[in-house]
Amino acid sequence: MSRAEEKIARVHAALAHREPDRVPAGEFFWTGFLNRCKAKWGDDFDPYRFWDLDYIVITPNMDPHIQPFEVLWESSEDIVLRTGFGATIKRSGEKPMPYFEDFSVKRPEEMGDFLLDAAEDPRRFFEGGDDQINGIGDAIARDLPPWDERVDKYVGDFAVFGSVCEPYEYLWRIVGSENALLWMIDAPEMLSEFIDRLGDFLVRFAKAQIEAGRGRLAGMYIWGDVAYRRGMFFSPDTWRRLFKPHVAALIRVAHDAGLPVVYHGCGNCTVLYDDFVELGLDAYNPLEAKAGLDVVELKKQYAGRLAFVGNIDVRVLESGDPEAIRREVLYKLQAARGGGWVFQSDHSVSSNVTPESYDLAIRTLREYGTYPLHLPTA
Repeated sequence: MSRAEEKIARVHAALAHREPDRVPAGEFFWTGFLNRCKAKWGDDFDPYRFWDLDYIVITPNMDPHIQPFEVLWESSEDIVLRTGFGATIKRSGEKPMPYFEDFSVKRPEEMGDFLLDAAEDPRRFFEGGDDQINGIGDAIARDLPPWDERVDKYVGDFAVFGSVCEPYEYLWRIVGSENALLWMIDAPEMLSEFIDRLGDFLVRFAKAQIEAGRGRLAGMYIWGDVAYRRGMFFSPDTWRRLFKPHVAALIRVAHDAGLPVVYHGCGNCTVLYDDFVELGLDAYNPLEAKAGLDVVELKKQYAGRLAFVGNIDVRVLESGDPEAIRREVLYKLQAARGGGWVFQSDHSVSSNVTPESYDLAIRTLREYGTYPLHLPTA
């Protein structure tokens, strides 16, 4: 069995509520953290290889319009770009996140005129360039290699997951969060029609991605932030009416291809977990600790029905306190009994985490995360 086959089997077993040889691990990393690691270990540092993680998520170009970023303004500290979503975004110095200044769709009636390049367009998978989801975060990344090449880089040694947005995650990038929420009340019919059109596009995009993967994908991520730390952005019934059918369709597409599905949703939307169980979702990520989520407690309720990925409190990693980091990992490892949990942070490893702190978390996982688990009682 190859290294990739071992890791795929490990991840698939955990997501299917079985105990593999050891608890699998995955992660997302901020650029600032990676730069600290490169300063310590060299410019060719790769966190997935260095820490022998099990899976990586690689996202194609999902922009509605496949085009280079348009630089509108630039200084020594700031840059303002317009992307293929029609969004105008400002990146400022060392600030951790970009600021969305404007959107091309400003009135409800403009949703009907918003065009999207074909979901199946080969450029999404086989040509490099700029795209918003991969290129704008805590740093700007331009002229990215083609998705096909990025998959090839890792497929021999890791379980490679593809990814797709669900419609709300896609919608707000086009119209803005404020309009997306207001138009649920002020323009419900036009918004519903647009959401259905986006849902159809995203299903076709997922199918095209799986086809372009040519058997190399081991799973699929669905990106869908519909909540903040205290609850949902809108009512659960609104989600069930507008978005649930499209999430169901995306899960079916992946499952029809034999791919398990992880849904990535920030904040606290535990009110939807039973809906996800109904849809056959395999696992939920990232389980933000600052949103009051505790995977050990959630596992008691959903064992055998919904697996979990994440919940290692990044605030503890940021603290740099070795004892606190070890306690956090050992406590969360309780959720791995019987399978059903993948080690990962509760969102991503931020720039405030030192390489030594994350290394300690991984070393603790490796020391105690081999099955059968023997965890310290104190």
